[in-house]
Amino acid sequence: MLGLMQDQPLLITNIMEYAALNHKDGEIVTKAVEGGIHRTNYGEIAKRSAKLAHALTKLGLTQGDCVSTLAWNTYRHLELYMAVPCMGAILNTINPRLFPQQLSYIVEHSEAKILFMDLTFVPLVDKLIQAFPDQFSAVKHMVIMTDRAHMPASLSGTALENALCYEELIEAEEDTYDWPKLDENTAAGLCYTSGTTGEPKGALYSHRSTVLHSLSSCSKDSLGISKDDTVMPIVPMFHVNAWGTPYNTAMSGSKLVLPGADMTGENFYNLIKDEGCTISLGVPTIWLALLQHVNSLGDPDCTQLPIQSFVIGGSAAAPSLIESLEKTFNAAAVHAWGMTETSPLGSVNRQLAKHVNLTDSEKMAIKVKQGRPPFGVEMKIVDDEGNKLPRDGVAFGRLMVRGPWVTKAYFKQTDHNILDDEDYFDTGDVSTLDPDGYMTIVDRSKDVIKSGGEWISSIDLENVALGQADVAEAAVIGIAHPKWQERPLLIILPKPGANPTKDDILGYLDGKIAKWWTPDDVVFIDQMPHTATGKIQKRDLRETFKDFKFTT
Repeated sequence: MLGLMQDQPLLITNIMEYAALNHKDGEIVTKAVEGGIHRTNYGEIAKRSAKLAHALTKLGLTQGDCVSTLAWNTYRHLELYMAVPCMGAILNTINPRLFPQQLSYIVEHSEAKILFMDLTFVPLVDKLIQAFPDQFSAVKHMVIMTDRAHMPASLSGTALENALCYEELIEAEEDTYDWPKLDENTAAGLCYTSGTTGEPKGALYSHRSTVLHSLSSCSKDSLGISKDDTVMPIVPMFHVNAWGTPYNTAMSGSKLVLPGADMTGENFYNLIKDEGCTISLGVPTIWLALLQHVNSLGDPDCTQLPIQSFVIGGSAAAPSLIESLEKTFNAAAVHAWGMTETSPLGSVNRQLAKHVNLTDSEKMAIKVKQGRPPFGVEMKIVDDEGNKLPRDGVAFGRLMVRGPWVTKAYFKQTDHNILDDEDYFDTGDVSTLDPDGYMTIVDRSKDVIKSGGEWISSIDLENVALGQADVAEAAVIGIAHPKWQERPLLIILPKPGANPTKDDILGYLDGKIAKWWTPDDVVFIDQMPHTATGKIQKRDLRETFKDFKFTT
C-alpha cells in the first residue's frame, strides 16, 4: 500500500517562487563589478529572472541546453542561477582560474550554447576563442554581464565584437514567466572538477539533489542558515555553486551579501561590518587575508561585530587559524568538508552536548575534524582491498560516501562505473571515522607519505607547522628515500618580513609531532602555488622538487 500524500516535484523553481512570495523584501547586496554597492531583493530577482528567461528563449535556448558562465558572486549571476535551471536548461559555472586548455575543454564538453561573462573576464574569453576557436564553435551567443554604460569601449575586431549587453538583453522583456513543471530529476547544474589529473570531469546536479542539499544545509546542525542571518559566501559562485548558498539563502530568506570581484581582506571586513554579516563561507586563504587586513588596521576590537560563524572548507584549517578567527571576532570557526561530486556538502563540524565542559585544548581536538555527515550522507572507510574499517577514530582508510546529492556518474561518462558494490563513491581522501561519526581527513590518497611501512599525514604536519609565528603557508610532500621509501620535505612560505631558519621550524615542531614524523629537511620559497580552488598545488611542488636529495 502506498501513502496518500501529494507527489509534488522538488524543483529550484519552488525555491525561487517561495522566496519571491514569502521573502520578497529580503535584501541582496552586491559589491558591483563596475564599482559601488548594488541593492535588490528576492522579489526583484524573481522578476528579472523571468525577464532573463524570456530573453534566453528568444536566443533559442531550449530544455536540456547548456548555458555557461564566467562570473563572480553578483546579483546578475544569481539571476542566471534561477532562470536557467527553472527553464529546464543547465547552468554550467566555469572556474576562470583553471588553465586555458581546461577552460576551453569545459566550454566544448558542456556543449554550451550561450556564454555569459563578467567584465573582468572579457579579455580572457577573447584570448581563449582566438587560441581555441574550434572548442567555442557551439557557442551561439555571448553576453557581457553589465549595462550599456559599462560595456567595453571597443570590441570591434575582437572575438566578442557581437557580444550582447546583459541589461539591454532583458530590459524590454516581461517580468513574469510560465515556468515549466519539470521532472525533479531534470539536470539543473553542471560543475567540473579542477582536473588535477586528466581532463576536468563534470558533476551533473538535478533539481531534486539541489533542493535536498539546500534543505539539509539550512538545518541547525549543518550550516544553520535562517531568515535571521546575513550570509556572505566568499567561496565563488563559479566553485560548486558557492557551496549551495544561492539556493539555501533564498529558501531561508536570509539577507545575502555578494562580494563581487573584490577578493581582498579589506572588502570582506567592510562588508561584514557595514552589512551586518552573521555567517560567511570561504577557504582558509580567504580567512588569512581577512586576519591580515585586521592586523593592518592596528588590531581593532572586532568582537563587537555581528559575525557569528566562519565556515571553513576547501582544505583543512590549522588550529592556529581557528584560534585566530575565534579570538579576533568572538565567532565560531566551523569546519566543513565536501567536493564537487557531493554538491558539495558532505560534513559539518558541530559539537555535541557532551563536549560543552571540555577544556579548550580538548575542544580544539574536535574542531580540527571535518565534522559529521548531515542526514542523507552516509560514510564509510575501507582499506585498499575494499574491506570496511572500524569507526574508532584510529583506523584510517579511503573515505567512501553515498547519498541523494552525491554523484553516481560523470557527465558523458555514464558507461564508466565510479561506485563500489554498495553504491559508495570513492572521494580520494584518506580519513578516520570516530564512534560519534566525526570524520577527519588524514590526507589525500595521492598525498599521504608512506615511510617505512607507516603513513605520515601531510595535513597534520602542515597544520602544526602553521602554528609557528613566522609561517604564512606550509606544504609537505614525500621525497623518495633509499631506506624508508619516502620521507617528508617541509616547504615553507614565510610571512612578509620574516626570515625563519630550518632550526626555527624544526625546533617548533619538536614535541608536537611524533619523532619519526619530523621532516628530513625544510626549504623556503617566495611563492606558494595554488590550484584553481585556492588549495596548495602539490603537483607543482612535486615537479619543482622532483630531483631534491636529502643531505642528512
